[in-house]
Amino acid sequence: MSHRITIFDTTLRDGEQSPGCSMNLEEKVRMARQLDALGVDVIEAGFPIASEDDYRAVHAVAREVRRPVIAALARTTRDDIERAWRAIEPAARPRLHTFVATSDLHIQHKLRKTRDEVLDMTVEAVRLARSFTADVEFSAEDATRSDIEFLCRVVAAAVEAGATTINIPDTVGYTVPSEFSRIIRTLQERVTGVRNAVLSVHCHNDLGLAVANSVAAVEAGARQVECTVNGIGERAGNASLEEIVMALYVRRDILPFATGVVTAEIYKSSQLLSSITGMHVQANKAVVGKNAFAHEAGIHQDGVLKERRTYEIMTPESVGIKTNRLVLGKHSGRHALGKKLADLGYPLARPDLDRAYTRFIEIADQKKEIFDEDLIAIVHDGMRDVPEVFRMKSLQASAGTQKPSTATVILEAEGRERVACAVGDGPVAAAYTAIDSITGFRGRLLDYSIRAVSRGRDAIGEVSVHVDFDGRTFTGKAASTDVVDASARAYLHAVNKGLGLARALDAAETPRPLPLAAGRAADRARGELQVAPRAQKQAAETREDEALGGPTRVAGSEGQIRLISLV
Repeated sequence: MSHRITIFDTTLRDGEQSPGCSMNLEEKVRMARQLDALGVDVIEAGFPIASEDDYRAVHAVAREVRRPVIAALARTTRDDIERAWRAIEPAARPRLHTFVATSDLHIQHKLRKTRDEVLDMTVEAVRLARSFTADVEFSAEDATRSDIEFLCRVVAAAVEAGATTINIPDTVGYTVPSEFSRIIRTLQERVTGVRNAVLSVHCHNDLGLAVANSVAAVEAGARQVECTVNGIGERAGNASLEEIVMALYVRRDILPFATGVVTAEIYKSSQLLSSITGMHVQANKAVVGKNAFAHEAGIHQDGVLKERRTYEIMTPESVGIKTNRLVLGKHSGRHALGKKLADLGYPLARPDLDRAYTRFIEIADQKKEIFDEDLIAIVHDGMRDVPEVFRMKSLQASAGTQKPSTATVILEAEGRERVACAVGDGPVAAAYTAIDSITGFRGRLLDYSIRAVSRGRDAIGEVSVHVDFDGRTFTGKAASTDVVDASARAYLHAVNKGLGLARALDAAETPRPLPLAAGRAADRARGELQVAPRAQKQAAETREDEALGGPTRVAGSEGQIRLISLV
């Protein structure tokens, strides 16, 4: 008989804490909907006390995603728990998840409390959470480095206070499978009543053992596993959802466990997360990496051609990877494109299909062969999660070894076209300077990456950028057969996100004041993201003109900005 394992996905909370993986409200809701389609049992939507943005995102997920349990994280304080409850109150199945550290290292140096105080905090927090909902999870942070006797006391107190799920985190990825199994078994043996609660584990990957530790804990009696798509998370990441699920599925001959995950949605979930965060999956990543089902060695190829099971322990189709690669062409119509995208797991409404088709024809005119990966990139490229304050109308760039690179950019905003020319160390840098000149929203590039989506010299290039605007980081992404075009549109995507957040903060203003901390955060964010006043903008552009070698500025009757380099 198979035991049902609850899959608790924390991509939107712990996963988002991975550097460069922050998501806005719309992106969190999109990802939550896909996690729902994936079949996870619990979605931890965020940490509502952390910021006003996170509170709104958790509230939106709780309101719009109805099947799974929606959890919110809170420390063992009244303010945290009450705010977390307000965020998830609209959920069909809400869960409050509260935590406190139990290792002496954390108790003494971080909390600066005593063990008895931690016990009291645990009981009070769980009781308060239970006053709001019957579904309460308690986590003993840094459990694997805690004294086992004290850990048992804390778990017993949490269960007695009403916790229905007890989570044992390996917070810093310190334990090994044999030790972790021993901890899980000890808790079951020594803690009266723990069998009336669901025993959960949450493993980090600092030593590369997160998945192995999670599976070992399941064998020892844990019945919930906390994990993230693509294994994203703090430092070296979390246990990878797709690896845990497929390990239990493939080795069900010796692991009598089952999950409710729809494995055919795994690859789509992985791709969507990569698209949102700009963090690409490494090629040799298990299950979802592009080499996971690739065979190059002659002996392997011969074996696979004769019988796939010789070198494949699971099929690409089982995780949602389609194997018929060559598709469609420039003479294909909307109906054919729509059907193919639906087959790939992307059914589009007519407006979205029209946008995808326009982009598809542009790409088809430039490529001889269009692959599934190209189509997926086109869909993601068209899924703009914020309104386009500025829209790219035209880009012309030149580069060479003898002269500085130049770029001429035309952007459209509120029905007006604005033009700027600039020079730079390369065509991408020149294009970014020109965009800054038009928008007045100057960013600092933190990270830039480009990858070929498919194969061939005419492959689509997918560009991801992380841009800092006065202390706030935004991710931008775009795809094109022209990498300079993709680079410029990715940067503009990040600009539009920043401007979109500033407008959202303004729109959220109400006569009722926000809580003090939230109000300060909103004021700070609004100040950081405000577009420079005209006088500041003109002064900045004057300084830029000098840096660029003194191009002449021509302002048209509609306020268009034209920088013309004099040779």
